Amino acid sequence: MTATQSIQSSPLMVPLLINGKEETPASTFDIISPYTNSPCWAAASASPADAIRAVDVAEAAFVTWSQTKPTTRRDILLKTADILESRLEENAATMRTEMGAGVADSQEFMIPLSIRMLRDIAGRITSICGSSPALEADGQSAIVYKEPMGVILGIVPWNAPFVFGIRSAACALAAGNTTVLKSSELSPRCYWALGRAFQDAGLPSGCLNVLSCPAQDAPAVVRAMIEHPAVRKINFTGSSRVGRIVASTCGKNLKPCLMELGGKNSAIVCEDADLKTAISAVLAGAFMNSGQICMSTDRIILHSRIAPAFIEGIKDALKPSDDHSALPPTLVNAASRARVEAILQNALASGAHLIHGSINETGKTSPVTSIRMPALILGGVKEDMAIWQEENFSPVASCMIVENDEEAIRIANTGGYGLSAAVFTEDLRKGLAIARKIQSG
Repeated sequence: MTATQSIQSSPLMVPLLINGKEETPASTFDIISPYTNSPCWAAASASPADAIRAVDVAEAAFVTWSQTKPTTRRDILLKTADILESRLEENAATMRTEMGAGVADSQEFMIPLSIRMLRDIAGRITSICGSSPALEADGQSAIVYKEPMGVILGIVPWNAPFVFGIRSAACALAAGNTTVLKSSELSPRCYWALGRAFQDAGLPSGCLNVLSCPAQDAPAVVRAMIEHPAVRKINFTGSSRVGRIVASTCGKNLKPCLMELGGKNSAIVCEDADLKTAISAVLAGAFMNSGQICMSTDRIILHSRIAPAFIEGIKDALKPSDDHSALPPTLVNAASRARVEAILQNALASGAHLIHGSINETGKTSPVTSIRMPALILGGVKEDMAIWQEENFSPVASCMIVENDEEAIRIANTGGYGLSAAVFTEDLRKGLAIARKIQSG
């Protein structure tokens, strides 16, 4: 199914899911597809009152759901995985329409990964158990129980909706909690589809509720839920800027929060690395999902002895194909492209140069004016440049050449904490030693 077919066959409105029912309030907002830079459908806009109501029903559902047997929860999650698998092509088309993922990224990687994650989570439910610790004095005993917390709020992003939706919702449900997902305003239909799959698998009403709202309404909607007494924990994935706001609100309300934020992710290519392996892995890490992954490789740190060969290998690997109809990677929206273009222009004006790609191609579009940016690799980058310090979230990576492993480690550890890192060397002992010194993960 193509993105266009998905648009034609999908309902015009993405509803809220509250207490097992689909709701469409009077207020809605348009979802812009990056393939067309035009609306593909509209989504229901939740108000703070809707958010409070969703938490209320989740609190009510917790009373029963928290007492269900582990095998019951396991079977519902496994059935949900089967349903998601049966809807793989449809959901992948929705994901491509909303956030621009390619077929390989959506249908062959991300959604299958989310299904495997769900089955793995389901398989671990029956192993959740407490302990009986040894005590200091004779004649005493103690038992440690692991109990569900209550209502868990999941604030989830647009770039891998099925993966993050499963991680946030399924983990909470598996442990006997109930949950409310506040979806990204850029991919609400993906999260609605996930909620429908759980409901169709027999999840009781109120255990999983899915809300959407435009970006300008999100602060009030999220704050209402964090401040609700029934919300016991918050799971947030998104930018560091928004993460600070969420963490501050959680702190004021004395509530724990689990956060996955942005960062700069480095790949160190040592002088003894297998260049064929390193080039293949670095390109996959940099350009999968148009570089719109929080663990994307956007820093390539090269030992000077292999840098020329590595750069030539990158150029060869990225040579244009014979298919002249092929289009550059898609970005999620025009604002994202404008932000990256500004960072690129600043880097080039400050002395960086292009190893691969052309800045003039960033506006290349399809006949329907899709939002695209070609894969770009920069050289001559300095440590104080924004392109080296700030998360790109685009198909753009930068190279820096170093003289030794110590310099590579120092540079990898500057400019913020990374979510991932890689070391390429044929010496396993050295690779592990370098990895232990990198502040990432």
